[in-house]
Amino acid sequence: MLTGSCLCGRTAYEVDADLDVIAHCHCESCRKAHGSAFSSIASVPRDRFRWVRGEAALSAYESSPGKIRRFCSKCGSQLIAERAGQPNVMLRLGCLDTPVKPDRQWHIWRSDAASWYDPSETHPELAEGFPRR
Repeated sequence: MLTGSCLCGRTAYEVDADLDVIAHCHCESCRKAHGSAFSSIASVPRDRFRWVRGEAALSAYESSPGKIRRFCSKCGSQLIAERAGQPNVMLRLGCLDTPVKPDRQWHIWRSDAASWYDPSETHPELAEGFPRR
């Protein structure tokens, strides 16, 4: 069972499925929607996904023809993207509450990526924010 929720806790979902693959999407639409270098996403079966809290609090935005992004109207957290009639929905993994470690991860739409981030470069990792001076 996977669970996820928004930043303010108003909306939450459950999914009766495992994640096989995570994609880190670098397209301009994902970068702008998330204010980040990329958006981490995973596809899950629509019939195994359900809202458990706050569905009425969701807002939606059609970011490209037929693609609807659903987000909390209070805090703005993007939770899923979907296309009508498709068998899957795309989870926005920044809102996932369940720890996962799928076997495969891909970076997609690198041709559209931010000029200031390259996933092949190594950078320092800090466990908790910047060190104090």
